Amino acid sequence: MSSDDDLHRARDLLAPPRRVTVLTGAGISTDSGIPDFRGPQGVWTRNPAAERASTLSHYLQDAEVRRQAWQSRLHSPAWEASPNAGHAALAELERDGRLVALVTQNIDELHQQAGNSQEKLVEIHGSMRRVVCWDCGAEGPMQPTLERVRAGEEDPACTECGGILKSATISFGQNLDPQVLDRAERAARMCDTFLAVGSSLLVHPAAGLVPLAKRSGAALVIVNAEETPYDMVADVVLRGSISEVLPAIVHVD
Repeated sequence: MSSDDDLHRARDLLAPPRRVTVLTGAGISTDSGIPDFRGPQGVWTRNPAAERASTLSHYLQDAEVRRQAWQSRLHSPAWEASPNAGHAALAELERDGRLVALVTQNIDELHQQAGNSQEKLVEIHGSMRRVVCWDCGAEGPMQPTLERVRAGEEDPACTECGGILKSATISFGQNLDPQVLDRAERAARMCDTFLAVGSSLLVHPAAGLVPLAKRSGAALVIVNAEETPYDMVADVVLRGSISEVLPAIVHVD
């Protein structure tokens, strides 16, 4: 658990008039009932085969991988999840005018549900709540496709062209949208404090935002359950429940 001195230091680094850019990873949503990927109880830790469905080449080439992926999407705990106090704290940062941008690796849209605006959000890995055709590019909401799976279609095809459907998320082996990445990098360069929350800081290019912010003169606050590669260069590192730590350091009396 973090010391009182660390909490006070982090609070000072997030207090007005400082401009804050936030990077969030899967750890912020674990208190909402959505497991992370690489943690002790992570999806890939408990089931390494699940990682295949997140690799673009496996997904496109193997119908069985797609069938398993559709079942995983259908039964995802994210559909029943609600934002927790950590998400609410980041919405407070925006309401107070301190938030430059909220860059998220998450695909669950809990930040929007908590009250963060689409204008401030940079979803670098896309959204699980939309579906896209890999062949013709047609997009739409996810739920109608999940209804087809629920009705018995194991690997639903695009209704426009018959092509392969996948969630509108970035898989391993798939390039990020360069315009989205540019927004994230600009936000990292513009802030006074860079707050990394619930991310292993192992996945690039998202992890590269941390040294970019540091080179641009920003203070670095890391809130994460596990060690990260950037703990040694952080101004403050906080452990503990994110849904408890974030409100403690964000709220202004």
